[in-house]
Amino acid sequence: MLAGIGLYLSFEHVAVFAHQQLRFGSLGKGQLFAVGVDVGIMVMIAVDLLMAWLKRPISWIRYPVWLLTGATVVLNAASGAPRGRAWALLDYVAAGAHGVVPILFITVVELGRTSIDRIVRPDQAERDSIPWLRWALAPVATARIFRRMRLWGVTSYPEMIRRDQDLIAYEQWLKRKYDGDISRADEDELLPMTMAPYGYTVAQALAMPEQQEQAAQEREEEAERRRLDAQTRSEVAQAAAEAERLRAKGTVEAVRAEVDGQTGQARAHARAQVSAAERAAELEQQALDNAVVVEARAREAEAQRKEALERKATAAADLEKAELERKAAEQRKAAAEADKVAAAEAGAIETQRIAQARKAAAEADLEAAELERQAAQKRKEAAEADRVAAAEAQAIETQAIAEAREAAAEADRRAAETEKAAAETRRAAAEADRKKAEEERLGKVALADAARAEKEAAEAEWAAAETRRAAAEIEQRAVEAEDVAKLKPRERAVRRVARMALAAGLTTTGLESDEIRRQTNRVISIADIQHELAVTSPGTASEYRQEAAELLAGGYRPES
Repeated sequence: MLAGIGLYLSFEHVAVFAHQQLRFGSLGKGQLFAVGVDVGIMVMIAVDLLMAWLKRPISWIRYPVWLLTGATVVLNAASGAPRGRAWALLDYVAAGAHGVVPILFITVVELGRTSIDRIVRPDQAERDSIPWLRWALAPVATARIFRRMRLWGVTSYPEMIRRDQDLIAYEQWLKRKYDGDISRADEDELLPMTMAPYGYTVAQALAMPEQQEQAAQEREEEAERRRLDAQTRSEVAQAAAEAERLRAKGTVEAVRAEVDGQTGQARAHARAQVSAAERAAELEQQALDNAVVVEARAREAEAQRKEALERKATAAADLEKAELERKAAEQRKAAAEADKVAAAEAGAIETQRIAQARKAAAEADLEAAELERQAAQKRKEAAEADRVAAAEAQAIETQAIAEAREAAAEADRRAAETEKAAAETRRAAAEADRKKAEEERLGKVALADAARAEKEAAEAEWAAAETRRAAAEIEQRAVEAEDVAKLKPRERAVRRVARMALAAGLTTTGLESDEIRRQTNRVISIADIQHELAVTSPGTASEYRQEAAELLAGGYRPES
């Protein structure tokens, strides 16, 4: 309704004034101008209220509304200005009356917008307004307060007043401390005045140096931690590479042992075959010789019969021995099977090549046991042949006796060759076991070295961490003592330099003051002080070091 009243009152005046004074070509164009201004104001107000209701306010849209409303007020007042005479008091009242309704309309719109904002966003922080009385009594100071509240987002007017009061009180304290000459104060003490235009309180400005020093120390500690982590990872990688190299070497040795064992076994079989062929040739020659003297041997049949009886007894003993050897071979076979199972179970901690070498050794033992069993079987058959030959010699003493003896000799020869090949196989298996044991020993030594290296690295890291922890505890106690004593920033800096000198190895026991100063200058440099305290001036760092030396000479200790 206020909008309608305002439009009705201002429309005709603005249209006529636009036609006559603003040089619009006709009254119709002046009316279009008035309608355009009023409709523009209404549209922007409607959009502003809608976006505020949707919780998406457009903060800048109110300024064009105020500008256009102000233009309407000016045009209405200008339309009522006197023509050809001076302004009277009533003319001013009339001009002001033209702006009452638009101003009232804008006030109601702002009230509605604020009400909508509070309804849809109840948790939004409200900004306190500065009392108009303050604007009237102290416009310059109030303008500074208004500027700082807007620039740095301070919504509470009492909070802003308290900050100003704290700043004024601190400034008065500095004047009393330095007899009215604030320029004698150092940079840290002037920080509240320097940082006040940027929204800092007195407490925040005074805490800035310590916070920056603490941040710098944390950055250095973080960099040192990353360096130590990188060094530890490098050492672990080197140890792992060394262990992998030793494992590869052990694998190569195991393969070499396996190849050597197979080669020795093949050579043993080849030598056995050559010896068997040579022995067969010798036996053939002996058979020809025996055919010539067979008659002479027939005459010796009786004596040989007795010898056959003795050989029978020997054969029985050999049979019993062969049975014992067979049982021993079965036991060795069982042991080889057990070794084979143990090798399979040990595969979790041994390499595959070592397990294969052990398997080859076990198979060699099985083959040796089988060869021994065959030799025992052949000796048993030879004894049986001797017994049959003795019986036949006793009956008819024919050429068959010689053939039986020849078969017995051949069996004995084959048994000897078989035993020799078995011994060679056992020797190769023993050599493979020896090489395998050596490789296992080297692997265990490598693992022990890697474990020892990891242990030493962990101990070194623990010692470094313990040293850093002790230094941090001392530093914390010193800072707490300084907080209790309410020391100034410069006094805190001097005590920190003193602690740096003590941490660098300075010993004050039994030293004079001059010697303590010289030792302090030696163990800590100006650059270290500038880096640690973030001091840009070498002169200031030198003063800190001199005052720290005097403090140490006076008996200062961080623990005390």
